[in-house]
Amino acid sequence: MRVSLIICTYMRQKPLLKLLQSVGKQTVYPDEILIIDGSTNTETETALKSNVFKNLTYYRVSEKDRGLTKQRNFGVHRLSKSSEVVCFLDDDVVLEPQYFQYLIETYKQYPKALAVGGYIANEVEWKFSDKLNHPDSFYYDGWMRAEPTRFKIRRFFGLLPDVPPGYMPTFSHGRSISFLPPSSKIYPVEQIMGGVSSYKREVFKTLQFSTYFEGYGLYEDADFSLRLAKQGHLYINTNARLSHYHEDSGRPNQFKYGKMVVRNGWYVWRVKYANPSFKARFKWHITALLLTKIRAINVLTTSKRKEALTESIGRTVGWFSIIFTPPKVER
Repeated sequence: MRVSLIICTYMRQKPLLKLLQSVGKQTVYPDEILIIDGSTNTETETALKSNVFKNLTYYRVSEKDRGLTKQRNFGVHRLSKSSEVVCFLDDDVVLEPQYFQYLIETYKQYPKALAVGGYIANEVEWKFSDKLNHPDSFYYDGWMRAEPTRFKIRRFFGLLPDVPPGYMPTFSHGRSISFLPPSSKIYPVEQIMGGVSSYKREVFKTLQFSTYFEGYGLYEDADFSLRLAKQGHLYINTNARLSHYHEDSGRPNQFKYGKMVVRNGWYVWRVKYANPSFKARFKWHITALLLTKIRAINVLTTSKRKEALTESIGRTVGWFSIIFTPPKVER
């Protein structure tokens, strides 16, 4: 299968080079690599001229095409006609050598798959299950990991998700892909992470990334994959491994981030559930407010007090904005 790789980047030339160096070590190398650069300077372009990578084409976009979803759509429109699988990677990840090989094998194993996501391996410590079902741990498929504080508190209030990781509960606020264990298995899901994703080329005949998610594009991946899941099957291959290093440059300030967490979170919830029940609405709002309070308490429990305070204020403003000016959801 002919593989295309699109990397959307913004002011991150050093992490981008590390990613491309890991792409160069792949057992299956992409047939084309498109770099879609939204930077406001020429440092990324200069770095790529000094470091040659096979099959790479560079585009620097103007302000009208700047922003994650806009840059992704820009890249899709410039794919070669022979492309069969389109991969997207964040510019601050580093791949293990068989990443693309495992993605392609998944499409061969599941011919009806519309999308296959990779697996971030460096963010969570997993162990084989002790079978004790201790409340401080999350158990899944014979494995266990530490249960985050926010889920412990949600358990107390009866607000835990009632669906597997990678699926959205009726009141949203589900468990992300990071709650799938490194089992070497392939899991069906309805949400995949955009920064470690791949799609059949045919998907883009009917769908594009929503420009509602401007700039940083928080939860744009959930929006796209939830809409795609209505058409067919999505999977995560936990053998398609990479590391994510969360580069700070290019990220929004914590106030804007907090506001996006709530508004964009509400938006993707309504993509899946256009008319949720009263109970689901109540649980969404209670959970959103509870998570905001937990983030505010971090002012006292973490060293990054300013970030915790500004994010919690942003979440609060975002919640009030939902009440008075809710986003208009694209269908």
